[in-house]
Amino acid sequence: MTNRSITGADRAAIGRAQRNIALATGLSLLLMAILASFAQFGVLKTLIVPADAAATTNNIAASSGLYQAAIAAFLIVAILDVTVAWGFYILLRPVNEGLARLVGSLRIVYAAAFAFALLNLIDVAQLVQGATGTPLQSASLRAQVAASVASFDTGWHLALGIFGLHLVGLGALLFRSAAPRLLAALVVLAGVGYLADSIGTIFIADYGLTISTFTFVGEALLIFWLLWRAARGSRTSETAVASPDRAPAAAAS
Repeated sequence: MTNRSITGADRAAIGRAQRNIALATGLSLLLMAILASFAQFGVLKTLIVPADAAATTNNIAASSGLYQAAIAAFLIVAILDVTVAWGFYILLRPVNEGLARLVGSLRIVYAAAFAFALLNLIDVAQLVQGATGTPLQSASLRAQVAASVASFDTGWHLALGIFGLHLVGLGALLFRSAAPRLLAALVVLAGVGYLADSIGTIFIADYGLTISTFTFVGEALLIFWLLWRAARGSRTSETAVASPDRAPAAAAS
């Protein structure tokens, strides 16, 4: 094979492809934020009553359609996570391909762990539906619902620890790319917040902090930065987010 230098047309094509990927990744993240907020804060937070399995069971039975919609929204989020993992890998591999692969893999592992945790919410739906026509206040049913909800919470917090590692690695990649350094630092901070909450919830009894509630800003800014980069377009032939002092990873041979 013979090497050839990248022509202006090649660079323009690479730039367009990278901007399209940035747009797809940004839109996916935006949709995920909307769906996750609906499922977690619009549904689960209103239906699940901590330490009151009877109220939780009755709420889910009375709003089964809404509860199932929340599960569907979470499943879509898990699927979109895989798309986002691929998008970040393509966009940031010119910076460091090995780290970009690791960061993408961590997000896929997180998505799989989260989807596995969702099986517990599906179990709750099946338990409540199976109890139709029978007393919802039976001790056995309440115990099973409480156990499944607790298993979901534990599984999700474990998954969020993996997600936190993903964000720390992503921030490191962004720091070496064309992204603003403040944005990269805020993404790392968001990852540290998830890690702290995950470790605290799992290993500290009665852990009451929610550090990620205050450190998520980097995630939100990342969405808008990706969309801005895609809409603005590149004035050069380089990749959408790769560092300007590095050559694109698509050199032809």
